Amino acid sequence: MHIGLDGIPLATPKSGIGHYTFELAKSLAELAPTDEFELIAPVEVDSDEGALPGNLRVKHILVNSLRRRWWTIGLPLYVRQQQLALYHGTNYNVPLWRRCPTVVTIHDLSLLLHPETHREDLVSRARRRLPTMTRIAAHVITDSESVKKEIHQHLGTAEEKVTAVPLAPRRSFHPGAEGEVRDTLKRLNVEDEFILFVGTVEPRKNLITLVRAFDELMRETDLRPQLVIAGQKGWLTDELYSYVEQSALKDRVLFTGYISDDDLRALYSSCRAAVYPSLYEGFGLPPLEAMACGAPVITSRIPVIMETSEGAATLINPTNVSELTRALIELLTNEAKRRELRGLGLRRASEYTWELTAKRTYEVYKCVLNANKKAGDYQSPAL
Repeated sequence: MHIGLDGIPLATPKSGIGHYTFELAKSLAELAPTDEFELIAPVEVDSDEGALPGNLRVKHILVNSLRRRWWTIGLPLYVRQQQLALYHGTNYNVPLWRRCPTVVTIHDLSLLLHPETHREDLVSRARRRLPTMTRIAAHVITDSESVKKEIHQHLGTAEEKVTAVPLAPRRSFHPGAEGEVRDTLKRLNVEDEFILFVGTVEPRKNLITLVRAFDELMRETDLRPQLVIAGQKGWLTDELYSYVEQSALKDRVLFTGYISDDDLRALYSSCRAAVYPSLYEGFGLPPLEAMACGAPVITSRIPVIMETSEGAATLINPTNVSELTRALIELLTNEAKRRELRGLGLRRASEYTWELTAKRTYEVYKCVLNANKKAGDYQSPAL
């Protein structure tokens, strides 16, 4: 069986969807060694091909003026020429003309439910395309039961057409060795006692509440930790950077920018607390990756985080600055609480693996292909 996956999320330094695409493709190839898998993109992609299983290829498709219309012409032509058995759009998109059964992953509905946290052009595009993608795909995968309910409610997609397949911490996330941790902290100018946030710097991650809580902690206590914000700069961040610049926090907040998984592992393994006060998530992978490295976690009391963390983190109202401040003080001053959360987090993170994610995804593929076989040849166009 020949299966294609969207390789475009690997065209830039990997963040959430890029990591999902890469880990899923690699795990699928390991799970089904007699099948052929391709990561397909009209651009060069960033992947370590030497580390890929032999039945997983990265395919860069050269496009001309006609094929440059990737989703309507370029990709459908390639799918037909290669006679793919199935195509999986890992980032909200599938070909607009169906040349084989398709599966689409809808990670979350942030663009629809929290449009104020995104650029207007992306919101407008999502409003046009998301209903179409869920309609023309044979099946929809999402990251959590919480988002499955939202897709049914807001896009009108039948519940039986949507399957929740949880994600997992990447294999590189585990408690780091002492020497590795020490060297990384020194190189990044990170102090011994620090609070950590990991993720793209954007409004939905609610960093403004975190820095306000950190400011409150510094003003009202004698504690002097460092706040480390690790992640690439996103959009609509002026308020955050202005607050830091104009407050007394400037010398206590470190923005590292995008860093490698090895560096993240060292930071997760040594922080006093990993904090993730996001307003909305499709799954909430950073808290789980922090747990996998032994970090005590503070995160948001929102449905999807409650679903994935299940008692292994301190949960706070993400819009309540004082509640977050109190949670930070507790973890900075209470070693017993930190040890308790470390143990709970390590156990919870171990319940999620990419092998399980690949197995459940592959089961969706088989169901779609079996249904297609019963229905006869797959020929009808979507539009």
